[in-house]
Amino acid sequence: MNWTQLLSGKRFGMEEYHERKHERTDFQRDYDRLIFSSPFRRLQNKTQVFPLPGSIFVHNRLTHSLEVSCVGRSLGNNVAKGLMQKYPNGSINFPEIGSIVSAACLAHDMGNPPFGHSGERAISAYFSEGNGRKLEEKVRKEGNRWEDFVHFEGNANAMRLLTHQFIGRRKGGFALTYSTLASIIKYPYASTQSGTKGKFGFFQSEEDTYMQIANELGICKSKENNNRFVRYPLVYLVEAADDICYQIMDIEDACKLHILTKEEAINLLLNFFEGERLEHIVKIMKMVDDTNEQIAYLRSCIIGLLVDECSRVFLENENGLLDGSYHTPLIEQISGKAQEAYQTCSATAYKKIYKAKEVLDIELAGYHIFSHLIDSLTEAVMNQDHAYSKLLLQRIPEQYNTNAPSTYGKIQCVLDYISGMTDVYALDLYRKITGMSLPAV
Repeated sequence: MNWTQLLSGKRFGMEEYHERKHERTDFQRDYDRLIFSSPFRRLQNKTQVFPLPGSIFVHNRLTHSLEVSCVGRSLGNNVAKGLMQKYPNGSINFPEIGSIVSAACLAHDMGNPPFGHSGERAISAYFSEGNGRKLEEKVRKEGNRWEDFVHFEGNANAMRLLTHQFIGRRKGGFALTYSTLASIIKYPYASTQSGTKGKFGFFQSEEDTYMQIANELGICKSKENNNRFVRYPLVYLVEAADDICYQIMDIEDACKLHILTKEEAINLLLNFFEGERLEHIVKIMKMVDDTNEQIAYLRSCIIGLLVDECSRVFLENENGLLDGSYHTPLIEQISGKAQEAYQTCSATAYKKIYKAKEVLDIELAGYHIFSHLIDSLTEAVMNQDHAYSKLLLQRIPEQYNTNAPSTYGKIQCVLDYISGMTDVYALDLYRKITGMSLPAV
């Protein structure tokens, strides 16, 4: 792969149009297009890890995505600076890497359903363990991929959301640049190649779209597995920005919710530093007494450290990134002390945060709500002549194709609708169709 081809401002779905020149670059326009979109706005009411706030404000998908975008821009700018020093002729779009990565970071969670990652697991469980199993034979007989549903993946759903032409919408979906689209696809292969982790990058319905992106940008096939592509290099920066943010922010949120004590949180964060740097940070931190301010200061120091470390790893492995031989997340290659502290944070998060009662309650609720919504809506699209189905189908917006000719397409219509819901909307619809909540009369 080569940078000249990889950094392309061509827009998916609008290849034949020649647009007037704008003061903003194509990649900056991607960022703005995402910021002003309805699916991005709905992220404000989607769970990140903890239940959405009562009296204490914690991160939701929107605040998380904005923070990841800021970190991604810093990573991209660092890498661009290093590449411009290495290739000083100025003919390649290196200055735009920060804009590409920040836009991709905004979009990286847009395909995730309500209720955090439990939403993904609930959808998968419905088709692998629940009533959805009865549809497998139909889907396979039609020649379609059942694996797309039993391994439902928010990353693949983001690809669909951004590129699919829903009814009444324009060709190319969001019509983003090829480079921005490629930067969100962490797993560039189909669900049939997902392995034990169940991760993949595009549904069967978007496979041709990904092939078009790969061909345009010159993304090569994996040498180990010809059925997989290698990652687009900037994916590693988007992934690193996400890794940096969620790990540090989860510690901060857990402290606010008293899942971790102030001392536990501060010690976890101070572990990233040693020697004179540690002494200096402790001195500055003690200039304020407010715990939130102290943690905010430590967070900023750690993000700066990890951005520099991940940028260094990227630049040192540039050749491997371009020939597809490099495969490791950048965060796993950072230097000793920071790596040790990051792993300690990860272990603590898994043990004390992700298994906390508040988080488990969301998972339990998400499973039940999703199971019922998918069951009801799938039954409706499969049996559209039934009286109840006719009523329920009126709740599905016109942009979703309830009349898709295949079972696969009908299931996708239901999942498009459900995955786009906010937590509150999903709960409200569940209460209404179960009769638990009635409109005022």
